[in-house]
Amino acid sequence: MDKKEVKEWSRNYIRGKLTEKQKAMFEAWYLDTGEDAVLPPDERIEQLRREIFQDLPRDDGRRSPGSFLMAAAAVTLVMVSLVLQVVFHKGNLTDGDSHQNILPGGSRAVLTLANGEKIDLAQAATGRLEAGRGIIKKAPGQLEYFDDGHRYTDGQAGEDRIATPAGGIWQLRLPDGTQVWLNNSSSLTYPNTFEGQKQRTVKLEGEAYFEVSKDKAHPFVVKSAGQEVKVLGTHFNIKAFKEDQSTRTTLLEGRVVVSSERSPLTKQLIPGEQALLSKGQMIVSAVSTEQVTAWKNGYFRFENTPVEQVMRELSRWYGIDVRYEGPLSHERLTGRISRSKNISKVLMALAATQTVHFRVEGRRVTIMK
Repeated sequence: MDKKEVKEWSRNYIRGKLTEKQKAMFEAWYLDTGEDAVLPPDERIEQLRREIFQDLPRDDGRRSPGSFLMAAAAVTLVMVSLVLQVVFHKGNLTDGDSHQNILPGGSRAVLTLANGEKIDLAQAATGRLEAGRGIIKKAPGQLEYFDDGHRYTDGQAGEDRIATPAGGIWQLRLPDGTQVWLNNSSSLTYPNTFEGQKQRTVKLEGEAYFEVSKDKAHPFVVKSAGQEVKVLGTHFNIKAFKEDQSTRTTLLEGRVVVSSERSPLTKQLIPGEQALLSKGQMIVSAVSTEQVTAWKNGYFRFENTPVEQVMRELSRWYGIDVRYEGPLSHERLTGRISRSKNISKVLMALAATQTVHFRVEGRRVTIMK
């Protein structure tokens, strides 16, 4: 569907002008795309649900089970229509903000070798890096260490560091075969060789997703923001930005043991669980792994997320300066937006919730209640 068709189908759906077949087609299309949709807070949805219930047909004074399904579908599509119409609208976010077009982030990172040499990976040519042995830039956004038969001397062995700026992202294959996806505003420090080491230890600042190469004799250890995660071979995500004042470890596959560096707290996670370490306390709970790894798959995904947290995510990806005018909103948002969109479209989707409004001046985004 193009934009014009989406608007027309949305209006006809809500007005009850679609046939049953057309309704099914439209619902299937939306569930299949599910992009650029952010729902208002629960209170607004509940208000709309009550309004819709009042208009539903009654049978002897009672609502049938089907009427509840009708109401649920109606609420969902009313919200979808609201979001789509605002996102596709070509008007301003607020007065004077009609031409803001801040681009999304992309493949950007700097590699610092053990000898102190820095390489701008975005500018480096694809192929073997002349400055380092056994290091190759395979494609934009991908770096790989491989065994070329070279053995490091005491003067060569050491730690390399890869760091992404705000709006940067990079994929890395470590010398042991472990795959790492590094999110924006993050860094990973690691040995340029694991040869002769009892365990494979790396240090993370920010956020990364790991697919650890199995090696029972040499556990893989990630140190980050006051915690240590120990694994043998598994898939997991660690989020440890300083401004969040917490560290979140989420397991997708295998097993990990999470421990605090400042206390005897230790937890073993199973897939689908997250360990939240904050202020010396560790809480384990079940979470949506799709939400946690959305960044790796090219999306922002929010599930009852505070506005302040939403804006922190946007700030790190778009490199914007976020300011607040008036009291901070305590509303929470739910939805999914592609990270490939320009900032204007993302802000439109958020503004569609009628929860917050924005003023954009250069790279400064001011949030108004």
